[in-house]
Amino acid sequence: MTDLTPVQDVLQSRLASQRVVFWHDPAGEYAADLDALDPGSVNVIRVEDNEFGVKNLILADHVSKHLVYRSGDIPRGTANWLLDLELAYGVFTADKTSMLQQELGLNDPALPVIEQHQKFFAATSRKQALEKLLNDGDDAARLRAKMCQVLVKASGNKLTDIVRELLVENAAGKSTKFDDLVTFGLDHFFWDGLASIYNYPSTTPTIDDFVLWMFSRAIEDFASSTPDEFRNIRSDFNALRYDVRTQDVMTTLASHAADALGLQSKIEHRDYRDLAEITIFEEIDRKVIVDLAAAVATQSVTPREVADTVRQRQHSLWIATYTKLYEAIQSASELLAAIAALPLAIASTAGGLEKYQSDWFHIDQHYRWFTYAHQTADFQKPLEALKAEVDRQYANKYLYDFGGLWQQALDPLTEWKSAALAPQAEFFDRHVAPVVKDGRTKAVVIISDGMRYEIAEELVSMVRSENRFDASLSAVLGSLPSYTQLGMASLLPQSSLELDPAGLPVLADGKPTNGTANRDKILQSVKGHAINAAQVLAMSGSELRDLYTKHQIFYVYHDRIDAAGDKAPTERTVFEAAEETLRELLLLVKKWTNANATNILITADHGFLYQDIPLEGSYYVSETPQGDAVTKTNRRYVLGRSLKRSPSFMTFTSAQAGLAGDLDIQIPKSIHRIPQPGAGTRYVHGGASLQEIVVPVIAVNKKRKSDVRPVNVDLMPETDKITTGQLAVKLLQREAVTDKIQPRQVRLGLYVGDTLISDQPVLTFASSSDDQRDRYQRAVLYLTQDADQYNNRPVELRLEEPIPNTTQWKSFSKGNYTIKRSFTTDFDF
Repeated sequence: MTDLTPVQDVLQSRLASQRVVFWHDPAGEYAADLDALDPGSVNVIRVEDNEFGVKNLILADHVSKHLVYRSGDIPRGTANWLLDLELAYGVFTADKTSMLQQELGLNDPALPVIEQHQKFFAATSRKQALEKLLNDGDDAARLRAKMCQVLVKASGNKLTDIVRELLVENAAGKSTKFDDLVTFGLDHFFWDGLASIYNYPSTTPTIDDFVLWMFSRAIEDFASSTPDEFRNIRSDFNALRYDVRTQDVMTTLASHAADALGLQSKIEHRDYRDLAEITIFEEIDRKVIVDLAAAVATQSVTPREVADTVRQRQHSLWIATYTKLYEAIQSASELLAAIAALPLAIASTAGGLEKYQSDWFHIDQHYRWFTYAHQTADFQKPLEALKAEVDRQYANKYLYDFGGLWQQALDPLTEWKSAALAPQAEFFDRHVAPVVKDGRTKAVVIISDGMRYEIAEELVSMVRSENRFDASLSAVLGSLPSYTQLGMASLLPQSSLELDPAGLPVLADGKPTNGTANRDKILQSVKGHAINAAQVLAMSGSELRDLYTKHQIFYVYHDRIDAAGDKAPTERTVFEAAEETLRELLLLVKKWTNANATNILITADHGFLYQDIPLEGSYYVSETPQGDAVTKTNRRYVLGRSLKRSPSFMTFTSAQAGLAGDLDIQIPKSIHRIPQPGAGTRYVHGGASLQEIVVPVIAVNKKRKSDVRPVNVDLMPETDKITTGQLAVKLLQREAVTDKIQPRQVRLGLYVGDTLISDQPVLTFASSSDDQRDRYQRAVLYLTQDADQYNNRPVELRLEEPIPNTTQWKSFSKGNYTIKRSFTTDFDF
């Protein structure tokens, strides 16, 4: 039995508003079920070769309501005696196609779609899902597009919405959604859309083939003989490529396409500069990295050129995999250029100390960044030749040769002091006492064992990058020998320091300073307290706030760098320890400020020397220290009495080193080591190299007002007209990026109201150059088919930035344009 409910509902609706309803059922689908209808007080009449009698009955009875049912073929023209009445009252048909049309509220152009895709409408779930999407005026193409949307479960019915779902499925190695398009006869409609809108040319299309075609066009940035040929696929490809929801899908598809297209052989002999802007294939990242590293190793490319290339690669689909390598290459470029620019002499000790703080420390910093990036990269082989060159120049030209120039500046010294830097032993009097002198202000001193100047400079940048935090960097002249016990003692409140013959303990005003407990006793005299950093990090906020109320001065001891470097098995992890130190020190600063601390100082006991390759024999002194009594021998210093002077060593009495007592101190000249069995060799301290004795002092304070903002970016319009299928725009990063003025990611798009009519390229503005010429960037926006209907209309170019912790963007600037061109209309879903 046929379901009569929809028919009965329609009939009752019509009979409620008119006296006669004609029902045509050519196939006789409802003939057997007619008697089961319950139309109420309605005269049901079957037309069975009695048209004249039926007509006479209807015309004679002007009161009753009549339902006239006719099956089979209806006579045409005047042979149909009921034609005039049918024209007057209209005819109802109850075939499935018509019923679906009426049920869904579709217009007549939808009838062929329903007839062709009856299988789609057989399931109530599909029918209901489609009904939610329908709008008045949907034509046949839009109806099919929405049917595709239902089948592939897309968020919209535009071609890009359907393609997105099919590409996601293809990347996962599945085909269920596309198979449904085939099953319900919508695959031809889909392929017709790709051919018309994207100009996809295949006569035997498949999703795999479409993927290959799409990526083959992307290699050439969708170049074509006619400007508009690939504008739609370019726009939709870029939308998929920049959308965080589909980037993983695109990397998967790009890998498949690169292999199938033989990309490796196609780019093998191309210049990496020509490939730098193609950001969709991993093979190109590998090519650029290998060639760029080789160019840096031979110094045939400038740091500025390297920075430009690295900036172009930041939008690679594979940047997460290769960030470390790009960072390493850029650091290597800066390092090698800085070494090449070193002077041939250092005029004075003071001049050397000042120049190290302003300039030369960058070489050590870049070496650390390069080495750590290389150590932690997923792929190290591409940088092996560059690493060998960096290690060679850093160790030989910088540490050894330039260290020798620094030694020449030190040789005339008869006392360990300099007009350029105050001695480390005056740290408390110069930096802590002035803060707490009124008795009301508190101070927190964080001491990180082995944190050399270049690490502190990076920490300052990190602190300043935090909102409402400020920090400044200065230095003191590290005590000699530059080892932990003396450095830690020098930072305490005291008036004299004396070395023990064995180096431990160091006495401050006659009191031992080794260990946190002894330092706490000394600090108690100034209302101070010593505590380990690990204890602070383990405290809750309320516990630390409570502790902060109990003392005026806090010395917080942090030890990660020296703990790793001083042991032979772990010395090669010293740069990893430096990274951990930076994170932990920043966390300590935040914890103390949250505990109401407003004056925070961060310093170190000493710096260090490190090279990531084995030392050559020439790096060791050949002489054995001699004297009346040699009481302590370390890799970088000797303690004893009446030590014999030697050309291999700098020799100071305790008084010359600013210490009490009768011990002599010897330091191997330059960066030389004293051989020690079982000890590490790459990481050392104790001597007088710039890296060891320029001890950083950071002052941190927290502001009340927000002071971090993104860099300003201005649109620099060259026209207000769009006369072709694309718009080239120039943008200016208004100022250099600093700690407080931070990089900005910008997405561009052309809009009419809320309708996007172009692709959306993404640019990153992160230049730290003071030269405005270095801060310009260009982008090209390609109009989509949606732009066709807005000729001679104003449009808006929006500059958007990402909303933190979301996938959404917000507009921060705009420019106004008018489209002045003739568009061709593309077939659109």
